[in-house]
Amino acid sequence: MATNYNDFTNKKISSLFWQYALPAIIGTTVNTLYNIIDGIFIGHWIGRDALSAAGLILPVMTIAAAIGLLVGVGSASRISIFLGQKSFDKAEQIIGSSFVLTLLLSGTALALLMIFIDPLLYFVGASETTHAYAKQFLQIFLPGSLFLTLSFNYVNMMRACGYPLKAMLIMLSTVIANIILAPIFIKVFDWGMRGAALATTLSMMLSFILVMLHFTSKKSPVRLRLKNMRLKKESVINILSIGVSPFAMQVATSIVVVFINWQLNAYAPTSHISGDDAIAAYSNANRLITLIIMVVIGVNQGMQPIIGYNYGAKNYQRVKETFFYAVKVATVITGLGFLFGMFIPDLLVSAFTSEKDIIDLSSTALRFITISFVLIGFQIVTTGFFQCIGMAKVSIILSLSRQVLILLPTLYILPLFCGLNGVWFSAPISDLLASALAYLALHCYFKSVKKRHGHVDSAQNNH
Repeated sequence: MATNYNDFTNKKISSLFWQYALPAIIGTTVNTLYNIIDGIFIGHWIGRDALSAAGLILPVMTIAAAIGLLVGVGSASRISIFLGQKSFDKAEQIIGSSFVLTLLLSGTALALLMIFIDPLLYFVGASETTHAYAKQFLQIFLPGSLFLTLSFNYVNMMRACGYPLKAMLIMLSTVIANIILAPIFIKVFDWGMRGAALATTLSMMLSFILVMLHFTSKKSPVRLRLKNMRLKKESVINILSIGVSPFAMQVATSIVVVFINWQLNAYAPTSHISGDDAIAAYSNANRLITLIIMVVIGVNQGMQPIIGYNYGAKNYQRVKETFFYAVKVATVITGLGFLFGMFIPDLLVSAFTSEKDIIDLSSTALRFITISFVLIGFQIVTTGFFQCIGMAKVSIILSLSRQVLILLPTLYILPLFCGLNGVWFSAPISDLLASALAYLALHCYFKSVKKRHGHVDSAQNNH
């Protein structure tokens, strides 16, 4: 499955782009699909309080996945480099070290989360009512999430080893397993939240088994070997130095969700709505929004190897062409999200509940959140573009601008004047300002390139 590098310079951009983007989109959306599936079954078969609890535990689940990214992204990057150098022994050392490192980091984090599970749930916004449901889920999910982190880790490495399609099929198989198991455990066996957690855990266990079968197979060009399952200082530093950025982004996302839960608990009563119902409504809207954003991130990942290669080859025209094609695709996707959020929010959120007041509140939240949503495709792709060309600081600032630097102050200030609607309205304000900042950064970059080399026109002339 060797890469044909001539494709990067000669193949039609649209064909090359989708060759890389489709597997990436599947990979990025799988975790969100788990949350959507759980939300559908929990909301209809367990109830509104359980649905609110499912929203509360999302930050905890995100952190568990983030540990997999911390090790997996760094490992995948190093493996790609070593395979390019034909250093198969070094690649296998990374594969072995990452297994031990994941066990160490995940085991420590999961032990702490289990010990402090009660204060943790109250910290993220649980009430006396929702606490029991959330605890039932996490008591099953947290021990089993070790399979989640290992699976995320090794799926990333599988892509790096030249098996993007196989990685995609493994992740799809776990989603299908969850769809089959969740209704059996929740409805047929009447296990409630524990059943939902068990279905998710067993699905991730299946993914872990499949990736381990790949990496222990004699047919695999690089394998997981017992002799390499030890930590080396150099390998650990190499892995974590790259993985810390996506890990930090995931943690930042979790922090924002917790802060939103706090604000919903504080301001929902001013509109004669319980905090639990507001959190349930937000989690319904957020699942749908996150799915679209994950598709755009998949588009972003499909763009990156093409831009990275051509930027290194100083083929700036192809860099520009790939970037603007990705922006168009991402904008179409977020544009559809805007239209769906504006015109059929009731239909979308009714997937999670049949209770009219929750549907109405979720629809209101979705309408507010998607007001500026059409701009977000451009913002995310631009952030990825700067990462591709090695301008990591700009990329991190742009990413944090939307998720933290603008959103957190907006979440604090707007509710002071607008109450609950201020919580909902903080997202489109953040999207608008973050997109404006991304445009400014992009315009300045292309202007400086034109001034230095004359290869690339101003970004403004291409809109």
